[in-house]
Amino acid sequence: MNCKIALIPGDGIGPEIVGEAKKILDKVCSVYGHTFTYEEVLLGGASIDVHGVPLTEEAIETAKGADAVLMGSIGGDAKTSPWYQLEPSKRPEAGLLAIRKALNLFANLRPAYLYDELKGACPLKEEVIGDGFDMIIVRELTGGLYFGERRTVEENGVRKAIDTLTYDEKEIRRIAVKAFEIAGKRRKKVTSVDKANVLDSSRLWRKVVEEVAAQYPEIELEHMLVDNCAMQLVHNPGQFDVILTENMFGDILSDEASMVTGSIGMLSSASLNETKFGLYEPSHGSAPDIAGKGIANPIATILSAAMMLRFSLDLDQEADAVEAAVQQVLKDGYRTVDIMSDGMKQIGTKEMGDRIAQYIERKD
Repeated sequence: MNCKIALIPGDGIGPEIVGEAKKILDKVCSVYGHTFTYEEVLLGGASIDVHGVPLTEEAIETAKGADAVLMGSIGGDAKTSPWYQLEPSKRPEAGLLAIRKALNLFANLRPAYLYDELKGACPLKEEVIGDGFDMIIVRELTGGLYFGERRTVEENGVRKAIDTLTYDEKEIRRIAVKAFEIAGKRRKKVTSVDKANVLDSSRLWRKVVEEVAAQYPEIELEHMLVDNCAMQLVHNPGQFDVILTENMFGDILSDEASMVTGSIGMLSSASLNETKFGLYEPSHGSAPDIAGKGIANPIATILSAAMMLRFSLDLDQEADAVEAAVQQVLKDGYRTVDIMSDGMKQIGTKEMGDRIAQYIERKD
């Protein structure tokens, strides 16, 4: 397979971790006989330094011309970086929002997986963890309360703020289809999370999700109220496979799920549009305090590259190989400083990438 990948190194530790993810992709190409070509795109602070803006039209066109985008982390230290002396529309994070909008990335995927080797970092009790958990949260990213009409007014001398939550059936249907497609690649269960006992938008959500579910009879669907889901994530996380939910609920639940894994340095993410195109990035920040020190954990970015192989390029076997290589390195006791524990072997960014690449092998 020949693929074109847009690389966004980003800011802070971004260039270091993207470099290791590219190393893994190159090894996948070598082992499986693919050809990936790369074109670099500036975004965030890196783009401000060169172009004076966090995202250019040329960068957007380059991203649109690729089969997928792999990105590092965006932003810097808000207290010390000159980027944050600019007006909000010209700061690094504005570029990230702009590229998501330009690429119509409406589906956010956030896996939460507990490695056996990192169970000690999980804040949950051992009897709750059980055999571990492996879930993915599919969050609608461009609608709902965050994008509805809003205003602040004064009525009879009292300040009043209004935020509007709206969803139409098309927005709900397309994110539901993504969730069911992803469940088909996993354990074939979707938990749709809403607040249908209170909200009209949730009642429509539930109805449309059921209509979509009828097209996927092999996949189990259950509905769960958001407050119950929040409790279940810390009571019995192993019950979940794919969690489907709207924007604000997904924002909160995905952060909760990330905390029960024990380390944000291990968490990948993806944002997809209506085709197989997606932007893949680690869930963590740019960590400017450790940039250039060679100690950043590249695993979240490497796992994001594995998601890219799976969801945008349909290379499931290759994605499996990358994920297995990560697990093998952890089994061998190698750790970056953020996941270090007694008795393990501490290594840096580059060596972690080297060791993961070493374990990628073809299994036909």
